[in-house]
Amino acid sequence: MAVGVRKRPPRLERIGSTRLRILAMVLVALVLAGMVWSRLAYWQIARHGQLAQQAQAQYRDVVELPAIRGAIFDRNLTQLVVNTTVYSAFVSPDQITKAQRDRVADGLVSALGADRAKVMATLESGAKFAYISRRLPKDKADKLRALKLPGVGLENETQRSYLPGNGANTTLAANLLGFVKYDGEGQYGLEAKYQKELAGTPGYISSFRDLANREIALGSHIHQSPVNGSDLVLSLDANIQYASEQALADGVQRYHAESGSVLIMDPTTGGIVAWADYPTYNANNFVHTDTALFKDNVASYVYEPGSVMKVVTLAGAINSGAIAPDTVINDPGYLNVGGYRISDWDHRNHGNITYNYVLEHSLNVGAMKAMQAEGHDNFYKYLQGFGLTQPSGIDVGGETCLLPAAADKLADSQYATAAFGQGIDTNMVQMLAAINVIANGGKYAPPHVMERVGTRINPLLLQPQRQVITPETAAKMTAMMESVVQHGSSGTFSRIKGFELDQAGKTGTSQIPVNGQYTQDVNDGYFTAAPIWRTIAQAMVVNWHITPDPH
Repeated sequence: MAVGVRKRPPRLERIGSTRLRILAMVLVALVLAGMVWSRLAYWQIARHGQLAQQAQAQYRDVVELPAIRGAIFDRNLTQLVVNTTVYSAFVSPDQITKAQRDRVADGLVSALGADRAKVMATLESGAKFAYISRRLPKDKADKLRALKLPGVGLENETQRSYLPGNGANTTLAANLLGFVKYDGEGQYGLEAKYQKELAGTPGYISSFRDLANREIALGSHIHQSPVNGSDLVLSLDANIQYASEQALADGVQRYHAESGSVLIMDPTTGGIVAWADYPTYNANNFVHTDTALFKDNVASYVYEPGSVMKVVTLAGAINSGAIAPDTVINDPGYLNVGGYRISDWDHRNHGNITYNYVLEHSLNVGAMKAMQAEGHDNFYKYLQGFGLTQPSGIDVGGETCLLPAAADKLADSQYATAAFGQGIDTNMVQMLAAINVIANGGKYAPPHVMERVGTRINPLLLQPQRQVITPETAAKMTAMMESVVQHGSSGTFSRIKGFELDQAGKTGTSQIPVNGQYTQDVNDGYFTAAPIWRTIAQAMVVNWHITPDPH
């Protein structure tokens, strides 16, 4: 008989294998636990702020408190821009039953003049909210409110309103003031330039609400009051602005011009008294306005000033001692400069004449000889002093400039033509600020529109004005410009009865460059401008109670 013996496996192998399995399971558990804890750490620590905000958003209700936009006043505190309340009609179609739709539609049509088909389409949509009409006046809103239509409501909104202008579809100083879009953003003019100051900062109310949208009394409650916008006080005079717009519109239409602009400045401060453009627009109806009308030609249109520049040229030459008003020169009617023959406007030989005569008759040869007498360096220095080699810095925005080349880059012929206002470009603000140096005793007053923002005075008004020419030179130039009005060819068009001896001025007409050459068809614009100015000046005499100086 055979006997079989079975050997038991080594005990140590079984124990080692069990330990390995246990160790593996522990490691897997640790890895899984680490993953869980890392995700918990990620959500509870790294993403805690975001999750807390999302949780609060489900229960927290934040209501914005809009800031009141600042008003705009003229120098006499006449309010030029006001905030008015308008109303927007809305419906909640999901709250209007099928049986109520006809009644609601009929009411909206009768009260607001809404399109019935569109209203019915909106009511049948089942939407939660839809506007029917925006920015309704109070009378229409009251009419709608009285109908007590189900599912229909009114929402208060604020809208900028501007004073009526001269025309049927214009508002006062539209191109200067600009307008405000429905989202509260200022567009063009002062509304855009001072958007931050006018708009202010909105506030808010934050509170917790339950699922039924009821405020939780024990929850946190935050009330941040809005900071209303600052009011602007301008140097503008509303009465003179209106008179300027009226005279300008009449003049442009009467003489069949394309457009025109009027700029009136207080020479002692640089404050703009009137800023008018034609054609202009209705800022209360900007949505339906041709965008080309938004452009402001006063600051953005660049032109060659023509003979008005002779005031700057002669003032600089007198101030430098190169000439005097009674200095005699010979004017044969032309001058050869830099290989070019440059003539007077009338191509006549005027013989021996004084600089008084030169300004009265606006002679190019006299201006060129004055520039040559003082020299190129001095002439350019006075261009700088009168503010014609840099932007005016007017606080409106959108100023356009074409500045002259550096002094050493100008040819002799360019200096010659610049002396009588050709080949040099300015905008209206630059040129008027330069001429006002004469009226301001030789000092340059920086042009500006804004006098105060809130209680803060415009810093320009507190700065000393720079002296460009001496008071004596300014007095001589004033006398010469008075002689232009009394004896010049265009004086009769601008003289105001009773003030004939107190008026000073200078006409300006420049040929228009076309394809690199000046047109020969010259339109004497001062024949149009002078009567317009006379009408405006007469209004200023009445409004400002101006009396003639004793003589």
